[in-house]
Amino acid sequence: MIWHATTALAGTALRLAAPFSGADWRERLALTGPDVVPGGIWLHAASVGELNSARVLAEALGAELPLTVTTNSLTGRALARKLGHVAALAPLDVPQAVERFLARIEPSVLVTVENELWPNRSAMARDLGVAQVVVGARISERSAQRWARLPQLIRPMLRRIDLLSAQDEGSEARLLRLGLPALSLGTRLNLKLLGPAQVHPPEDGPGRARVVLAASTHEGEDEIVLDAYAQARRAVPDLRLILAPRHPRRGDAVAALIAARGLGFARRSQGGGLDAPVLLADSLGEMADWYRAAGICVTCGSLVDHGGHTPWEPAAWRCAVLHGPHVANHARDYADLAAAGGALAVTAQDLGAALADLAQDGERQRRMGRAARALLLARAGDPAPLIARILDLARTGLV
Repeated sequence: MIWHATTALAGTALRLAAPFSGADWRERLALTGPDVVPGGIWLHAASVGELNSARVLAEALGAELPLTVTTNSLTGRALARKLGHVAALAPLDVPQAVERFLARIEPSVLVTVENELWPNRSAMARDLGVAQVVVGARISERSAQRWARLPQLIRPMLRRIDLLSAQDEGSEARLLRLGLPALSLGTRLNLKLLGPAQVHPPEDGPGRARVVLAASTHEGEDEIVLDAYAQARRAVPDLRLILAPRHPRRGDAVAALIAARGLGFARRSQGGGLDAPVLLADSLGEMADWYRAAGICVTCGSLVDHGGHTPWEPAAWRCAVLHGPHVANHARDYADLAAAGGALAVTAQDLGAALADLAQDGERQRRMGRAARALLLARAGDPAPLIARILDLARTGLV
């Protein structure tokens, strides 16, 4: 009640100031907005990261019913529109803005990505009979302890949730402790892995076992990769390398490193292809092609201390994954992949030998790729039951 009363006063003041505000601010007050088809589903994702993780769900839901996407950021709104969705900046959590927004889109279901729960939005949606779903829910122990000091806010919001899909078992337990009804728990999904899990790699083409991809190299890693490749090529003369810098603008500098080692190479930015011993992939938007072509992937940002990049994209393409020692950003993922037989840790000193060994053992390489993909699919989960339940809630509300 205190939240509602306080924010109502704020909403009145903001409305009075609206004529002097910019167009984006007026959109956040729900005074303006895009044309929408009333009814259907309201999907809210805080910004680009959350929206990217929910792309599979958004596409599936939008194919069945009208979908309006909201975000808190201009970049998130731009991405949603680029993906073909009707998109707006989310209404501020003041009663007047929430009321105007709900009246305009008339949703039957509100789907919230991760943990963007707001008291007025939650209460007013329930008053209108709007079902509430949370996907990819996560909450740390520290956040749970903070929310536990505000039971008058968190408990009513959790009790209004009709369906919640958590990212992990720990988040489920903490949300239940804070007041989520056990009957509201749905299928557990890792949203960030749903996109990679939708990849359907073809059967390995001829020569894939003799192609290495160094994915997203940082400054200081190109030299390590090139020296290791030159060493491996002495044992495997037909070994090829695709070197993909994290930032293609570094193309000239990386080209100079390749030339200094006397290696034949082509640049993708100049139309080069996979016929050269080394392909400098200094382009954008083609990583799927490189994953498809390579049986071995060195996930970079790990040979120098950048915390390592995600292993799940190469896993999706059934690549054998090699990585350096610096994987703090994804430590558990790499440990689990290693335990499953899908990844191998290397150092700058032994990378060359590891490449040569794997390139000459196609069966081991394929086993690693299959193991990596199998773990990805197990971790991601199947979104179909969750999508079906959301659509059922939406259609029930539309009757």
